[in-house]
Amino acid sequence: MRRNLALLMTFLAIGQAEASPKVMASIMPVHSIVAAVMGATGTPELIFSGKLSEHSAGLTAAQIARLGDADLVFMIGKTLEFKLGQISGTETVNGKSFIAMADAKGVVKLKTRAGGAWEKDEDEPEVVDTQDSQSSGTIASYNAHVWLDPENAKAMAAAVAEDLASIDSANAEIYRANAQTFISGLDRTEAEISASLADVKGKPFIVFHDAYPYFEKRFGLTAVGSISDASANAPSAQRIEEIRHKIRESQALCVFREPQFDGKFAATVIEGSKARSGVLDAVGADLELGPGAYPLLLLNIAASAKACLSGAGE
Repeated sequence: MRRNLALLMTFLAIGQAEASPKVMASIMPVHSIVAAVMGATGTPELIFSGKLSEHSAGLTAAQIARLGDADLVFMIGKTLEFKLGQISGTETVNGKSFIAMADAKGVVKLKTRAGGAWEKDEDEPEVVDTQDSQSSGTIASYNAHVWLDPENAKAMAAAVAEDLASIDSANAEIYRANAQTFISGLDRTEAEISASLADVKGKPFIVFHDAYPYFEKRFGLTAVGSISDASANAPSAQRIEEIRHKIRESQALCVFREPQFDGKFAATVIEGSKARSGVLDAVGADLELGPGAYPLLLLNIAASAKACLSGAGE
C-alpha cells in the first residue's frame, strides 16, 4: 500500500513538472510569436480577438479571472492594450507576471508623429529610447506598434524564450530552439517582402491610423499622413480637412482603411480625389491563430500595399 502511494505521488509530481505554463497573449501578433516559441509544449490563450481594436478592447469577467490564474501574460505595453494596462498596474498582479514585449532587449522604438499631415521632418520617424512604464496616458512617447518591424519581432521571440525558460527550466532549450527557428523563418519573410515592395518605394499614401511607421521604415515605404492618431482616436473635422489637403498636395495614390475601425473616415477623405482605396490590417483580424499568423500578417500588409500602390484598389 505504501509502495503504491509512493508511486502515485511520483506520477503526480512528474505530471506537475511536465505541465506547460499557463500563458496568455494580448493580441494576435503577440499570440503568434509566443505560440511559435512555445511550440509543442503548450498553447497560449488569446485575450483580444483581431476583430477588436487593440487600443480600446475591454476585458470580460471570465478573462480577468483567467488572468489571475496565468503564469505569464504577454502584451505589447500598457499604452497599447489600454484596458489590459489598467488592470496590470505594476509588473505583477497577484504574483502573475505581465511582460511588456515593447521593452524587450533589442526592440527599437520610433517616435510618435504629431498631427495628421506629417511635416517633412516627421515623415521619417525618429528612434527613441524609453520604457513603456515611463509613459502615461493613452499615447506613449513612442509609437506602440513595434511588432510591425520583423527585426523587433525577432528580439521579442528571443525574449519570450527566456521568460518562459525562467518559469519552466525543463523546457528551456526547447523554447530557445523554437525561437531560433522562428527568427530564421522571419529572415526569409523579410527578404521576400523587401523584394516584393521594391517597385513601390517612394509612392505616397495615407493610412487610417499611425500604426505603420515600423513597417514603412523597414521596407522603405512612404506614408505621408494618417486620418487618425497612433491610438486610433476619432479624427476631428479639422484633421479630416487637413488630410484631404494632404492628399491633393502630395498626390497620394492610396488611402488605406482598417477592418477594425469605421471606414466612413477613409471614404470621406478620398471623396473627390484621384486616390484609390485599400485595406491594411495591423493585427490580422481574419488570420488563423498559430505560429504562422505573424509572418502571414506581414506578407498580407505587403501584398495590400503593393496592390493599391501599383494601381489595383478595392
